[in-house]
Amino acid sequence: MNAPVTVIVLAAGAAGRLTGAGQKRAQALEGNDDAGTVLGATLRNAVGSGLPVLVVISAELAPLALQQLAARDVVILPPARRTGMGDSIAAGVSASADAAGWLLLPADMPRVRSTTMTLVSLALQTHAVAYAQHRGRRGHPVGFAAELFSELVALSGDDGVRRLVARYPAQAVEVDDPGVLIDIQTVEDLAAMRAVKGGIATPAAAPRRH
Repeated sequence: MNAPVTVIVLAAGAAGRLTGAGQKRAQALEGNDDAGTVLGATLRNAVGSGLPVLVVISAELAPLALQQLAARDVVILPPARRTGMGDSIAAGVSASADAAGWLLLPADMPRVRSTTMTLVSLALQTHAVAYAQHRGRRGHPVGFAAELFSELVALSGDDGVRRLVARYPAQAVEVDDPGVLIDIQTVEDLAAMRAVKGGIATPAAAPRRH
């Protein structure tokens, strides 16, 4: 029997457009501890779902992840394999091959609620692909059932996952969670997030494309 659906936090890719402010995932979001960073908050919410959590990450950021996860749940991706999100997905799925499915969550989305991850995971019991949706807008996480294992571990680059989503009927899971649309890509995004303590800033940009 398969293990539960696993949340794969994708933290090995490029750090977006947060220039001049260091590695964005290590930036303080709230508080003074490691769980108050962008990455720390994303991991904290993932762990709060009660689902197994695995992070695919660069060696530079691995110490932050190890504050919340066991070493066996931290997959360090070397620079030579960081050619796109597909490579990170393949590494994470390969490292949790016995899971009933996988939820893919970018590390720079620290406001996705734990309950949202649980709801999307439940949809994978009857659908090959499922994703969170807020007020009709498609967001993250995106989930894949175990039947797609062979295709997920073969992904590379940035385009493969979009083709995979397009190939299979996907189930939208409508949630009252604007965090599914919010990722931190710029200095302005980070400042807006910090200004809304304990809350959710209004999404300023279109949601990340799959």
